[in-house]
Amino acid sequence: MTHLLEATTADRSAVVALWQEAGLTRPWNDAGADFDRAVTGVASTILLLRAREALLGTAMVGEDGHRGWVYYVAVAEAARGQGHGRTLMAAAESWLRARGCPKLQLMVREGNDAAIGFYRALGLEVQPVVTLGRFLH
Repeated sequence: MTHLLEATTADRSAVVALWQEAGLTRPWNDAGADFDRAVTGVASTILLLRAREALLGTAMVGEDGHRGWVYYVAVAEAARGQGHGRTLMAAAESWLRARGCPKLQLMVREGNDAAIGFYRALGLEVQPVVTLGRFLH
């Protein structure tokens, strides 16, 4: 039996390890700092999907006062193909709806066709936008 809950600081190492296993981390992003900001933020959290004590998956979710965002959707390799990604995305959407967010958005790295196909199957659409950014540190 699986259950959803919000991460606490005690979950940090297991969550970051899952993100690394899933290939979501990059050398220029501090995944541990991302975890800390999300868990301690007032407008964000990290949703965990567990079976007993085993961490099956995560979804970082937050809202910026204008839109809801989802990051770090990851499912443990041994647990893939069982609907856990869908469960996490439904939970993220519910979390955002409860806060009155009018739109859910997420970013997928260019060329990650498997992820794009997964999100399209959930009814998300590729948006006609270009993301711009700069590191502040």
